[in-house]
Amino acid sequence: MDFWEYLGNRHQQLLADAYQHASAVFQCMVAATVLGVLIAVVTYRSEWAGNLATTATATILTVPALAMIGLLIPVVGLGVAPTVVALTLYGLLPVVRNAIVALRGVDPALVDAAKGIGMSRPARLLRVELPLAWPPILTGIRVATQMLMGIAAIAAYASGPGLGNVIFRGLASLGSANALNQVLAGTLGIIVLALLFDAAYVLIGRLTIPRGIRV
Repeated sequence: MDFWEYLGNRHQQLLADAYQHASAVFQCMVAATVLGVLIAVVTYRSEWAGNLATTATATILTVPALAMIGLLIPVVGLGVAPTVVALTLYGLLPVVRNAIVALRGVDPALVDAAKGIGMSRPARLLRVELPLAWPPILTGIRVATQMLMGIAAIAAYASGPGLGNVIFRGLASLGSANALNQVLAGTLGIIVLALLFDAAYVLIGRLTIPRGIRV
């Protein structure tokens, strides 16, 4: 059968795999964002601590995805667990790096003004520094999400969820009638999901970033 016939016959399974793929990436990005911003908040005031955080998360990113998942299998087993851990770790670098740079780039005069009117340090962080640092942080989240979309496909190696299963089935049956259709369907599905996520981030940016800061 041709590609369009394949999509018509398998659309329900493909939609289910796409949902699992999107869900895994979304949940891992939420975890990576929370953890990454916390790391940045703790380290950005110290030059060596910030550099250590950036270097550590960058080192994690140099580990090949297959190797990372393979190392996690004996620890957390097969299925969703190694996928969640690996994707969360891989998503840290863009968030941590952008958050540290953004927090360090906040105008000291604005922080001093907030301090002058009696704001505590946590209040200054939550009401002044993080809102001003949000645009670069959101950019880091967007970059990390695009990266995780592709890495999540490799999770099928550990029986993880998502469109990677479709791609792996196609690669395992090369030469059969639907092998190329499976690989193409999985690949295009990931591309479409990546574009949809990016469009959602653009909308979030327009809703959460004041016009003056965007300009």
